[in-house]
Amino acid sequence: MPYKRNQIEEAISAVLEPRASEPSSELRTRVKRLLEADRALGRDPRSSNPERAVYAFFSAEAPGSGVEVWFSDCEAFALLNGLRLMSHGWPQGFATVVLRRVRPELEQQHARILKQDPKWLFDQEAILRAAKAGDMAFDNRDPVLLTIVSKPGAAQTQPHRCAICRGPGEATRFAWEASKGLGAWTMFELASVAHRLSNELERTEPRHRGRSG
Repeated sequence: MPYKRNQIEEAISAVLEPRASEPSSELRTRVKRLLEADRALGRDPRSSNPERAVYAFFSAEAPGSGVEVWFSDCEAFALLNGLRLMSHGWPQGFATVVLRRVRPELEQQHARILKQDPKWLFDQEAILRAAKAGDMAFDNRDPVLLTIVSKPGAAQTQPHRCAICRGPGEATRFAWEASKGLGAWTMFELASVAHRLSNELERTEPRHRGRSG
């Protein structure tokens, strides 16, 4: 189902700002910056490089003036994660490049995650039974991790490597191999927030142009 921008902002706000009655001006500004950064990079659909071939947050080129832009549920999810990266201190350009690079994998994993039964995925008793000393703690049984590797001392304008990994074992192996043990890496769990955002999107209504509020 496609969504209007107001729906995406409202759903993201419900996830990131649960006490707010409506999206904050800061959230709206950050969404705008991500969208502008994505358009400014342009794209070449013939490129074999995802960073150049696809947008992070759009499905197509910008429409003409006055034409409403609609977003897929996965593009809404990409925007949410762009904001998560920005809240970590990275600029919108960095977040946009990351989400362009991983878009094919993000679409695949997002679709798979939403097909999972939430009762199974968030079974806290099963999670506790399977927990072992030293394990990373997650609130779901099948964590998916956006993993970003940085080089020490490098300017944070672009990631060194990034990938979407299923489970902490796969994420740790990717990060270690990509960094050769010399860099740092950051992981963002995706499965739980994918379900939360999907639930919030279902509660939104598209706002007609010209409607106040």
